[in-house]
Parts: sequence; structure tokens; C-alpha cells
Amino acid sequence: MTTTVDPQQFTEPSQTPLALLLLGRQADPNSERGVECPGDLPPASDPDLVERARAAKAALGDRVFILGHHYQRDEVIEFADVTGDSFKLARDAAARPEAEYIVFCGVHFMAESADILTTDAQQVVLPDLAAGCSMADMATAEQVAECWDVLTEAGVADVTVPVSYMNSSADIKAFTGKHGGTICTSSNAKRALEWAFEQGQKVLFLPDQHLGRNTAVREMGFSLDDCVLYNPHKPNGGLTAEQLRNAKMILWRGHCSVHGRFSLDSVNEVRERIPGVTVLVHPECKHEVVTAADMVGSTEFIIKALDAAEPGSKWAIGTELNLVRRLAKAHPDKEIVFLDRSVCFCSTMNRIDLPHLVWALESLVDGRVPNVITVDPETEKYAKAALDRMLALP
Repeated sequence: MTTTVDPQQFTEPSQTPLALLLLGRQADPNSERGVECPGDLPPASDPDLVERARAAKAALGDRVFILGHHYQRDEVIEFADVTGDSFKLARDAAARPEAEYIVFCGVHFMAESADILTTDAQQVVLPDLAAGCSMADMATAEQVAECWDVLTEAGVADVTVPVSYMNSSADIKAFTGKHGGTICTSSNAKRALEWAFEQGQKVLFLPDQHLGRNTAVREMGFSLDDCVLYNPHKPNGGLTAEQLRNAKMILWRGHCSVHGRFSLDSVNEVRERIPGVTVLVHPECKHEVVTAADMVGSTEFIIKALDAAEPGSKWAIGTELNLVRRLAKAHPDKEIVFLDRSVCFCSTMNRIDLPHLVWALESLVDGRVPNVITVDPETEKYAKAALDRMLALP
């Protein structure tokens, strides 16, 4: 017997007092500092913009290649030639050398990675330059250089290998490459850390503390005591030389503004509300959340898990709401809910909307190339070295 579920059953997160009605106006006091919720998105754009986007894309033909990150809103994803996570999209762009223009519907660090991996003849366009990433912004080149000086003074820099998450700026990727380190994604973080510990005795993990901690403790057998947290806003990172010498994982104090919202209370509440639910979360969530979850995995892992799930199964997903909504729509035979009860999108990712995309495409049709993302040659050289080391991982 086939079990079917009402396709309209997806439960929208409630607009609690903690959910913002205006962008950036409130924050959840129980979340990590700096983690804000932008509230619900505005209605879909004017239908005229849909026709204009279609016309502009058709006029450009193979000259343009549009990339859509999983967290983008549906009206943007509709025009993407490919969808995926940040690294997959950058590689997809590199595989299309015939495209003059790469329009990256994502955030700034993703467009930088695409520029690093594509040819000099291609131009990468970000429809809105305000589409940044709070996590990537939590580690600046100056702060990381100062951290390395602290490690040097503690006598541990020469045995420390930097590993930087893909969600980092080109400058941080370049620092990583220059100091013999590698980049990782949420899918291959364990392999990257295993490689790093073959090269040295310690890892400086940038910029997401949670992915580093969760990978080391959950997947590699380290203890929480093996991990220390480097705070760039405190002298010497808030750590003593002895703490740095004893640590195996030196975690940067950074986090994702969306995944940092999920709490242990979120997990407990959804289990009470939906008996038999499977809690599936992203490894950027806090350690207590991933420990309480049933399954943990990258964005691509989450998508594949739901594709393979049994009809009638119940899921609470701890990742960005646009993707959770899209998955619920794609799987009407399963009950899929957002882990948090309040509305929360990635505010910077959602700056890329249909009006910005239409403006970018129509500008290209008119012969103007807007918002070009360019990484300087020196930065590109070392950032690419770090990316190449990741690509060479077994």
C-alpha cells in the first residue's frame, strides 16, 4: 500500500516575535551573537520581470551561464542553468569555458571562487554586490595574519596546518594556500583534516568553528578538550600559549547566521510535536544540535537523503528555509518541516532577487558588464593552490 501525504501539509514556520518583519530589525537572544533572522520574504516579483528575464537570457544564449545556489529563492532558481552548493557551482562554471559571462546567483565568496577557477576570458557577475556572507566576514586577512603571529610566538605555527572552509573570502583561501593548507567543503571536511594531520600536528580551522568541531569530534574521535576557540577580538585570541600548545584543533570563532539559530530546544520541540520524525541537520549547526540529531550532512547529502527516503516518512531539516520549502514541494509524499519554528532565511543570499537578476542580464544584452568580481593575480595564485590541494585529496 502506498502512503500519500497532502502536498499542502508543509508547515510554515510561525512569525513569532523573534521573527523579523523588517530586515535586520530583531534578533533571537538565545542564538549566537550576531545571528539574526530576516523574517519572511516579499511576494514574488512582477510577472513582467519573468518575461524580461526569459527574453534577456534567450538573447544572450550560450554567452551566459547562470548559477543558482540551493539557498536562492524559487523565482531566481527558475532561470539557473545549474543548481548546487558553492563549490559544485564554481566547478560547473570552470567546465563551461565557452560562456563569456558567469552570472552567480549566490554570495560574494562564491563568485570569487568562480573567478579563481574560470579562465581570464570569462567574467563573473554578482547581481547584487551586497550579497555577502556573515560567516566569511568573520575572518579578515588582517585578523588571520595576527593569529598566525600568535601561533608563531607560542612556538606552534611550524606544526600547524591551516584548513579553510569553502565559505571564506579569497584572501583567506590565499593565506591557506601560502601556508601549505587546503580548502574543504562540508562534504569532505574529514578527508581534509586527515590530510592536514598527516602534514602537521595541529590544525587552524577557518572560519566556521562548528564544522571544524563537529568533524573532529563526531567523525575523527577527538575530544572537545582537544579543541580551543580562537577569538580574533581578544588579545592573543583569548588563549594562553599553553592552551595553544596542548590543542589539536584551533577553531576560529565564526559561524553561519542561519545554522547558528538552531538549538537543542528546536530538536526537542519537533520530536514532541511530530512523533517518529527524523532530524537531519547541516554540520554548520552547533555541536549540541548535531549530537541530538539523527543524521548530519552537507546540503547535497540532505537532498540525496530526502530523495531516497521512504514515502510517508517524517523529516525535520536544519538548514536554510528556501531549500527546505523546495524539498517539501518536491516530495509531497513525505512530511518535511523546518527545524526552527520561526521564519528565517539567509538574508544576504536573498539579496539576489529577480529584479537584480533581470538588471544584470539586460545590462549584458546592452553591452555593459555590471558587478564584475575579480580576484587579483597574487591572491588567485595562492587561493588556487589551496583549492588544488583539496581537489587532489584521495
